[in-house]
Amino acid sequence: MDPFMSAVEVARLIRTREVSPVEVAELYLDRIDRFDGELNAFVWRNDDQVLAAARAAEQAVIRRDELPPFHGVPLPLKDLTAAAGQPDTRGSLGISNEPKPENELVVDAFLRAGFNLTGRTNTPEMGVMTVAENRRYGITRNPWNVRYSPAGSSGGAAAAVAAGLAPIAHGNDGGGSLRMPASACGLVGLKPSRARVPQRVQSWWLYCTTDGVLTRTVRDTAAVLDCISEPDPLSWFQAPPPERAFVDEIGRESGRLRIGLLLDAPTGQPVDPQCEAATIQTARLLEGYGHIVEPVAPELFSGNAIRAYVETVIPASLYTYPFEDPELAEPYNRHRWLQARRTHAGEYVQAARILETESRMVVAQWKRDFDVLLTPTMACTPPLAGTIVDEANRYPDEARPSALAMVAFTTVASISGLPAISLPVHLGPDGLPVGVQLIGSPFDESTLLRLASALERDVAWTTRIPENFR
Repeated sequence: MDPFMSAVEVARLIRTREVSPVEVAELYLDRIDRFDGELNAFVWRNDDQVLAAARAAEQAVIRRDELPPFHGVPLPLKDLTAAAGQPDTRGSLGISNEPKPENELVVDAFLRAGFNLTGRTNTPEMGVMTVAENRRYGITRNPWNVRYSPAGSSGGAAAAVAAGLAPIAHGNDGGGSLRMPASACGLVGLKPSRARVPQRVQSWWLYCTTDGVLTRTVRDTAAVLDCISEPDPLSWFQAPPPERAFVDEIGRESGRLRIGLLLDAPTGQPVDPQCEAATIQTARLLEGYGHIVEPVAPELFSGNAIRAYVETVIPASLYTYPFEDPELAEPYNRHRWLQARRTHAGEYVQAARILETESRMVVAQWKRDFDVLLTPTMACTPPLAGTIVDEANRYPDEARPSALAMVAFTTVASISGLPAISLPVHLGPDGLPVGVQLIGSPFDESTLLRLASALERDVAWTTRIPENFR
């Protein structure tokens, strides 16, 4: 079996008994043994449980039980999400490895879909950095060139899928944490709309953080979104249901869309020529499909709003799942921890008010001025491994241009709650992937999936595999 095939195809082979769930589990566990020493994508493994679950899944196939869509397919969880019986250290020395008593809601959804939960992947401490590096587990490296980072915060998940250590992996995104690793590792990364994927607790302001997956194909992304976006009647928020199943959008025509082209970084950072070239290349493809693609200068979040998010909301998020021992937190997070302690409740409410007020202004431009916004995913190519967190720990109270360049285009969709997808359209002369981002109108993942499936057909990124991990 090809370890780089899609999760949908792995599931089909299992259902048709061309491969067994045990054979699938053993294939990926063997590849983790062989390759993860170089990558450091996984921070915790449960091989015995994986094989036991695979044997149980095999018996269900033999009995010809009614099988869920991803029956027996391995899926690692990001180490920011609770699963019963697993540790959830959030990449921190300040949190114990005691097993958690219950699942996060997305984990329940993965289990209902039939996935075999296969280990946990690396992330920065508490998920608030743009790479997957921490003092507890070390540095995760990019399969395309191990001198570089796979980005973050879902960097361990992206490295695992890109290297063929898993057919698909869980991640989440509160500022670009699915989209940046997708760009850096040549994968598809969709950040769903606000409240599309239910959460037990909103980890950041009003669902700025949402769960998703990193995949090689758009079909995988759509099929999993169907599984994890079932409405939660107990939640404070509900996304409107889609017109049809997301997987049914694959290959469907989009009609003639107005696509705004944004090449200038909202943060003012210079944009790497490779990122700009990838976006222009995509704009030409979209024009070839009959869409109207025109440069735009949208009004995005003000400096006051960005400061409210970075200086108030993100530091306060450290208290959602607080450190058990803050003294063991990394310096940049200790700085944020103390920053949040100095912020009174009224200041947090004011910050939330700015974000909510400006979100209305930002979101109003979709449908009114354009249907979809096309941008680079990042303003830069992947950074060297080991540089971003080291810089943050040495200068915790300073702005870091290197990190700002990574989130320059992604944060707007997280704050506003709009759906956004990163697509691996380009491979630079240095051999590193470069992604582009499409941001859709409110709750319109469907249009993004239609556009993405058309681009996947013509760009054929699913055939690209890192040379040293074949």
